[in-house]
Amino acid sequence: MNLTNYYWYFKSAIPERICDDIVRYGKQLQDEMAVTGGYGKENLNKKEIKNLQKKRNSDVVWINDRWVYNEVQPYVRLANKSADWNVQWDHSESCQFTKYKKGQFYDWHCDSWDKPYQRRQGDPSHGKIRKLSVTVSLSNPKDYKGGELEFDFRNMDPDKKPNIKKCTEILPKGSLVVFPSFVWHRVCPVKSGERNSLVIWNLGWPYK
Repeated sequence: MNLTNYYWYFKSAIPERICDDIVRYGKQLQDEMAVTGGYGKENLNKKEIKNLQKKRNSDVVWINDRWVYNEVQPYVRLANKSADWNVQWDHSESCQFTKYKKGQFYDWHCDSWDKPYQRRQGDPSHGKIRKLSVTVSLSNPKDYKGGELEFDFRNMDPDKKPNIKKCTEILPKGSLVVFPSFVWHRVCPVKSGERNSLVIWNLGWPYK
């Protein structure tokens, strides 16, 4: 993969009315505490919740409506071509609508891992890995402070100096950024207001 481009962005690509529709729809659905790899969604004890929230603290809703994918996925395909990644992918996970309120954040992480999904035969995600991630800004930047999306282009290699970049390009409402799922990133703590975003992970067969 060509990593001359660590991410590819589109400013104000999704119309504001569509952003508002997604936010309105997401807030009608039952949310849940966001988790990370290594934690199940149910039956966490107080110690596990406390440890989890040192890494990630936000509330999420899962959306599978086709109209949401139809708004976002054309930009994933365009970014894949324009950035010269040419990643092969053929399935998308559920859209994650995320609410970051004051004090909430998501520390350094990458979206992919070494081992492919082990699901039942016939599941479209079985044997695949996350290859391209996309984040859509659904909030007006005037409605919150903090909550910046940052990338670390050294990919957390301890032998390299930090190479951190704030992704200010997606501050305008409706902007989105696409990046290889193995690129490390974080959402800084929100200082005031509420930051809403939409994330989709796109899957394909493991790299050879």
